[in-house]
Amino acid sequence: MIIARVPFRISFFGGGTDFPSWFNHNLGHVISTTINKYCYVTCRVLPPFFDHKYRITYSKIEHTQSLKDIQLAPVREALRFLKETRGMEIRYDADLPARTGLGSSSSFIVGLLHTLKTLHQQPSTKKSLANDAIFLEREILKECVGSQDQTNAAYGGLNYIKFQKDDNNIISPIAISSSRKKELNNHLLLFFTGISRLSSTISQDQQKNLKKNETTLTKMSDLVNQAKDILEKEKDITQFGELLHYTWKLKKSLSSKISSSQIDNLYSCAQQHGAIGGKLLGAGAGGFFLVFAKPEDHQNIIKALSPRIHIPFQFENQGSHIIFQYS
Repeated sequence: MIIARVPFRISFFGGGTDFPSWFNHNLGHVISTTINKYCYVTCRVLPPFFDHKYRITYSKIEHTQSLKDIQLAPVREALRFLKETRGMEIRYDADLPARTGLGSSSSFIVGLLHTLKTLHQQPSTKKSLANDAIFLEREILKECVGSQDQTNAAYGGLNYIKFQKDDNNIISPIAISSSRKKELNNHLLLFFTGISRLSSTISQDQQKNLKKNETTLTKMSDLVNQAKDILEKEKDITQFGELLHYTWKLKKSLSSKISSSQIDNLYSCAQQHGAIGGKLLGAGAGGFFLVFAKPEDHQNIIKALSPRIHIPFQFENQGSHIIFQYS
């Protein structure tokens, strides 16, 4: 039995520039971090005396005799991709709900590949895990996805990521002290809007309007280096929050599907109680909302946004990690 623990991520700046339709012709880069909220992927070879060959457990439980009958496409295609012919039991658990803007789908695929490769006794570098997950999602599953979620899940940490052709991406940890990182973490609040959604639907809409959104995406890309400069040169941390506010305004203009009156009202309420900046995470339309505010204003904001669930979190640095292995 193998268990992989894979972190979820928060993307601060540059989201949308991590699609090949953009970074193959323009500068694509992001600042993002993984957090101590995880999914767990458990995998073991299933003994042959059951009346099914595959047992897949997630929000549903599947028992199938044939690979082609597995409904959960990432599992079915990952087994095909790795040419796994043995009976298999695979289980997914998570600290937070899926389809909420934290890159959970990519974290699951990274963890799935990590456990299956470990079962095969295949070496798994962070780069190979990220690139295989990107290939599986984009080329095999035909999902409209970028490249940052898989990279974050595999590598972990607070990083500047530059995207390049053939996914030969450059991952550079943000060069700041632990106290500076803690200062940033202490200014952040995470709230669940209560809305789950399919990110690929929103991403497809954005990709259709890529040419029209070129100027906006360029402005969003420009904010990445500005934010990096604020962190690394020890500038006033509130400037980071002000940039978050600006990037959210730009992001909303990419598609009418990104925000809603409910989400706009949530952010407005947070601003009235001290929020300096904030943004909806992931593609948009629901999921988790990130708020940047001075620590002394946090309790007022939490109270004002009640009953929406506040999720305390810390940055993490490990990325996908095998936490249990028994053979």
